[in-house]
Amino acid sequence: MKITGVETFLVPPRWLFLKISTDEGISGWGEPVVEGRAETVRAAVHELADLIVGQDPLRIEDHWQVLRRGGFYRGGPILSSALAGFDQALWDIAGKYRNAPVHELLGGPVRDRVRVYSWVAGDRPSGIAEAVAGQVERGFTAVKMNGCGPMDAVATPADAQAVVDRAREARSVLGPTRDLAIDFHGRVSPAMARRLLPMLEEVQPIFVEEPILPEIQGDVLASVVACSGVPIALGERLYSRWEFKPVLDAGVSVVQPDPSHAGGISELRRIAALAEVYGASLAPHCPLGPISLAAALQVAFATPNFLIQEQSLRMHYNVGTEYTDYLVDPSPFTFTSGYAVRPAGPGLGIEIDEEQVRRASEVGHRWRSPVWRHDDGSFAEW
Repeated sequence: MKITGVETFLVPPRWLFLKISTDEGISGWGEPVVEGRAETVRAAVHELADLIVGQDPLRIEDHWQVLRRGGFYRGGPILSSALAGFDQALWDIAGKYRNAPVHELLGGPVRDRVRVYSWVAGDRPSGIAEAVAGQVERGFTAVKMNGCGPMDAVATPADAQAVVDRAREARSVLGPTRDLAIDFHGRVSPAMARRLLPMLEEVQPIFVEEPILPEIQGDVLASVVACSGVPIALGERLYSRWEFKPVLDAGVSVVQPDPSHAGGISELRRIAALAEVYGASLAPHCPLGPISLAAALQVAFATPNFLIQEQSLRMHYNVGTEYTDYLVDPSPFTFTSGYAVRPAGPGLGIEIDEEQVRRASEVGHRWRSPVWRHDDGSFAEW
């Protein structure tokens, strides 16, 4: 079997899909994208395609090594995301060729269902009680919300208290038997993180995500981890096992590599194994489309230290389009009581509606990350 072609499709609301075709009629799908930089990743995909067209698609690890290391310069969000899309598609082909889901090729399932969570309350969190109640009504046992909007490096007591009040509001609806995750999106300085985390202990989050920017590591990150008993999660903006080691050394409890950013299924597995050495859990980042989620779930079913899975159904970025719109059959993403059932289909376990993808790619998108500013006009982290 040989790879005969690589195609990419820019589809709403902000995604990029990749299709690898072979001379035996088996195709695989991947989702290589950086939110807001889809066209840049697309260019990288087509540059890297020269390295694999004409090759055997079943040599997944060899392709991973060549695609990552073959250009001398390596890593970073663009190249790692392009690599991730190829890796997902190659695993999809391997599973279809062997008529087995990817998790069976990874050693078989270690669980029968995977817990998932939903987003609530938007980028600038509001309407929290109603939003949380809606997800509880849909059967979810865990939700995630942003902790704040833009925040000054040293915020006022009122701004700090507002963070706690919003978390209390969510907890009051969830009760003690469901979980709350709080994402700061790197909007908070280390000083404010050390102030806020002890204040949030009362709501007992399952984790607080990106309390500080991911590039702030070492002793500073360790001091944030040590300031409270709240589990710290991060990793959506880290792209390899080498980048995860320092944050694990600092004591982070939950790693969050993204299957569409951190080198795909192959690298997620290695990051999870590294985290296991530290007693840390895996909770893959996934605010993207159906291929990325399918890849994340395949890893989750085969990974002992998996914790919980993010997914983007009804997420505030997906205006007018849901990830189920691109599937022939959306049933693999039917969540019961907040859990995903183990996929039985071959490869990634989903069937992409190629006609719909091609129609949507004619529309495309030009999604860009928002640019925020503080009250004084200076740049604010989004």
